[in-house]
Amino acid sequence: MAGSIEWRDKGTARLIVSKVKPDGTRKKYYRTIKTSSPKVAEKELAKFVTEVEGNNFIEPSKLTFSAFVDRWLKEYAEKDLAPKTVHRYKQILNTRILPALGHIKIQQLKPIHLKEFYNNLTEDGIRTDGRPGGLSGKTILQHHRILSSILTDAVQWEVIDSNPASRVKPPKAERKEAKYYDEEQVADLLEAVSQESIKHQVLVHLAIFSGLRRGELMGLEWKDVNFDKGTIEVIRTGQYIPGQGTFTKTPKNETSKRVISLPSSMMTLLKYYKATQNQQRLTVGDLWQGSERIFTTWDGRNGHPEWPSQWFSKFIKKHKLPPLNFHGLRHTSITLLIAEGVPLANISKRAGHANVTTTGNIYAHALKSADRDAADKLENLYNSKLRKQA
Repeated sequence: MAGSIEWRDKGTARLIVSKVKPDGTRKKYYRTIKTSSPKVAEKELAKFVTEVEGNNFIEPSKLTFSAFVDRWLKEYAEKDLAPKTVHRYKQILNTRILPALGHIKIQQLKPIHLKEFYNNLTEDGIRTDGRPGGLSGKTILQHHRILSSILTDAVQWEVIDSNPASRVKPPKAERKEAKYYDEEQVADLLEAVSQESIKHQVLVHLAIFSGLRRGELMGLEWKDVNFDKGTIEVIRTGQYIPGQGTFTKTPKNETSKRVISLPSSMMTLLKYYKATQNQQRLTVGDLWQGSERIFTTWDGRNGHPEWPSQWFSKFIKKHKLPPLNFHGLRHTSITLLIAEGVPLANISKRAGHANVTTTGNIYAHALKSADRDAADKLENLYNSKLRKQA
């Protein structure tokens, strides 16, 4: 049985396997894969040859959407996407998309199927959390984007001729303002956390003064702290996926790798916390597990990535503070910087956003408020000039 590779555009390769049928005629089988590596292509060709030899190859015309998704997950998603992204995709696929659309042959999947599916997601009873009503526009849009991504690859792999999702108007995602604390609420928060352990004080202060994401905070090690320059470097994140456990990975994109300056008061608090952690290490002795993370368990293991959220939820209830999730501290940090007139480009870089537009879209509420303050300041300046001339 012969096999060959035909290189196509956009980093794709077409695998061709020729097999002699029982009647003596020869038939060619095709499969397109996403890769720019000849080594990977050769490996996939060998697998394809084995598949055809064993009569396990499914003709594209007979391939169901569910079968294609399995292949897409194995050959693309699980290799190229972040573990948390793959986990989220699988949750959405297995919960709603595949039960509704998986049985349809992928070449017969039409825009009307997707439109009906989106309409069903708005109906009462579709939610898995028991709450009334359908899914939000934002959640339905997530379903649409996953479907569109999978079907785009199906086009590139020459399984289908066109993407039916591109011919369906995606649902609109209602924009929700990021929740955050104002200056007075931050003061109340810091007063309340001063009654907690030094570890919890550092967690809250660092979240506010750095604006780091939860995973970034839990990935910090002491070697990332430069006490002389008053900075911290973000180069790893702590992650958790149910069923897979905890793990460490690099930040989501290159802009997320960054160095952030911290106020002297924060550095002083970090120094004190490091000293108490060193004392804890001596007290525990041989039981210490050797983690170099800033946030560890009592015996020196890496702190669980979800610990900040779990603790913070209990903490704000205990101190009767306004409802806010832990990620809201990041929103608080960025919103306060905008209110202080810090240039948006600087804030975007500090936040680790891919671009300034992302920052502007998320914090449009704060930008409007800052713009109003700017207008009021100009008016005050103008009026003061007039008073001097009078």
